[in-house]
Amino acid sequence: MSEKNAKLLSVLKLQPVVPVLVIDDVKTAVPLARALVAGGLKAIEITLRTPAALEAIRAVANEVEGAVAGAGTILNAAQFEAAVEAGSQFVVSPGTTQELIDAAHDSDIPLLPGAATASEVMGLREEGYQVLKFFPAEQAGGAAYLKSLASPLAGTLFCPTGGISLSNARDYLSLPNVICVGGSWVAPKDLVAKGDWAGITKLAAEAAALKG
Repeated sequence: MSEKNAKLLSVLKLQPVVPVLVIDDVKTAVPLARALVAGGLKAIEITLRTPAALEAIRAVANEVEGAVAGAGTILNAAQFEAAVEAGSQFVVSPGTTQELIDAAHDSDIPLLPGAATASEVMGLREEGYQVLKFFPAEQAGGAAYLKSLASPLAGTLFCPTGGISLSNARDYLSLPNVICVGGSWVAPKDLVAKGDWAGITKLAAEAAALKG
């Protein structure tokens, strides 16, 4: 488990913001990922919220130099296995079930499991997890809530996601128990639809420059 924690940390330490993408058209996946990587965001989470998601992960994993493709919104073991087969180097879930924990235990690919309460965090710590997704971040209490967990649950690091934007990302990144944040603002739908890859690279560069 320590090896997988280290592997996950090496991915999340690549940048302060992990793009969380919903890809409707697989044709946009490669140019979008290239634009994000060019801006300094190498680790990319592609959520399994559309029929194109798995094919998009496969395309990014195979065709985008420098990209670290990951899968998000993984809800069960079958999705976990499909995401790994498609080339995901990390897997993200909005919450956690025993089925997911078992699937992750049998895989070399690290899981970033979701948690929103102290009890959920404690349960995942018992399973050996040191790095968790805090979701939905803003709706679950925001940076103030996450700050309150830092002392009693010392040793656990978080990637908060949900409701985070350029305007509030620093509130999270300044916390001692936050390693990075997840956000969709770096790839707005209107820019993707227009194929404005230069615009997305600019947003990615702004995000990559964020400090706590």
